[in-house]
Amino acid sequence: MNHAPLSPVTRISFAVATSDGETLHADARFPDEPPGALPVVIFVHGFKGFKDWGSIPHICESMARRGFYVVSFNFSHNGVEGNSQEFTRLDKFAANTFSREVRELRELIDAIGNGDLPHAGRADATRIALIGHSRGGGIALLEAARDARVKAVAAWGSVADFNRYSEAQRRRWREAGVFETKNMRTGQIMRLNITLLDDLETNLASLDIPTAAASLGRPLLVLHGEQDLTVRIADGERLGSLGDRSMTEFVPIPRTNHTFGAVHPFQETNPVLEEAIDRTATFFRERIAGER
Repeated sequence: MNHAPLSPVTRISFAVATSDGETLHADARFPDEPPGALPVVIFVHGFKGFKDWGSIPHICESMARRGFYVVSFNFSHNGVEGNSQEFTRLDKFAANTFSREVRELRELIDAIGNGDLPHAGRADATRIALIGHSRGGGIALLEAARDARVKAVAAWGSVADFNRYSEAQRRRWREAGVFETKNMRTGQIMRLNITLLDDLETNLASLDIPTAAASLGRPLLVLHGEQDLTVRIADGERLGSLGDRSMTEFVPIPRTNHTFGAVHPFQETNPVLEEAIDRTATFFRERIAGER
């Protein structure tokens, strides 16, 4: 893929109102050149993630420089309020559900289709691709499987199943009414209400990531670090094996972790992260932009 010249990028923040009165805070990035409508890439963050975490702005800007209209956003209940980089709404984090995130991603796609975004003429809403990281990979696959507007998916370090809790964990969760998890970066104890477990158990069929991957029927790129200790590479292997073989690529990346070597706050890029960006840009350009 020819990277030169890479165009300067315009970045504009905007907001999307959800059907239940919440707000999705988002950033749009697109290259100043070439003119015209560009394929749209939406970056879907994961658990304890947000649109300004670590390398995400760099990834989005790099994708924009390669000829995409890129949207990154915060789920309304990710615990980060507005455009900040700190978890200040732990009440919302606790009340989040998987089904809410799938719905909010769909409503963001609706907004793109309706032209409710900055410089909408630069975005080709008929060519939408998703990059989902970690839990966001599962959310992206679930929405893509039921939304024909999504033409391709890249799953980075993605979970292959939301049903990741043992029977003992479920029992303690129900007894306590909350499940506690520590944010290793901030030291905060972040709680999950029983509503998340209820959502998972009530909506097992609609939240079935393996079924979504198997029924996708569209291009799927699975990138997974071989040293990922957060989401084991077995999840990536599973997703790669489920996609349509003619349209699916599974790429294990040696000597890297769940975030492809990136940390928060972002310090600098690295060869592994650049490889992930390059592979994804090439995959999308070939599969939805018709360029080789």
